[in-house]
Amino acid sequence: MAGGPSNYWGQGFSPRGEKSRFVLPADFRSTVRDASAGQRVLCLDKHAKHPCLVGFGLSRAESFAEQIAHEERVALERREEFDPDMRAAQLFGFMRVSFDDSGRFVLPEHLGEQASIGEALYFHGGGSHFTIWAPEVLFEMGAGWDAAKATCRALMAEASSKGRRK
Repeated sequence: MAGGPSNYWGQGFSPRGEKSRFVLPADFRSTVRDASAGQRVLCLDKHAKHPCLVGFGLSRAESFAEQIAHEERVALERREEFDPDMRAAQLFGFMRVSFDDSGRFVLPEHLGEQASIGEALYFHGGGSHFTIWAPEVLFEMGAGWDAAKATCRALMAEASSKGRRK
């Protein structure tokens, strides 16, 4: 049994660290754990529309059947084709990744490739989930993403200055 519904807000940045691990930002860590019934399980998948990944806790999967039914109703109203089996495969095909108390996790290589992930991740809250971007990919997005781009640049600069002080 997963935890209750969760909302993710905030931002974070993580360079690739030792053993090729990234760090789930504190803004999301406790929410993911709570949404995964106290387990340190991060759910990851390719975003359905954007060139990034999506992250969430296990409890989000409990709403997928309702989401599929809603999307099917909308498609019928619009006289559009809808394949509930394919949509279920898309939604329930997420990866479960463990993270430690410090938030360190290993990003599955095939997911990283789908989002052009290189040496850093930018995390951005999105309500029922959060998005995970390769900064270079985010910077290519349209004007609607300008605030996220500015935050990403600021967090990158902060991480860079911390790295120089060490």
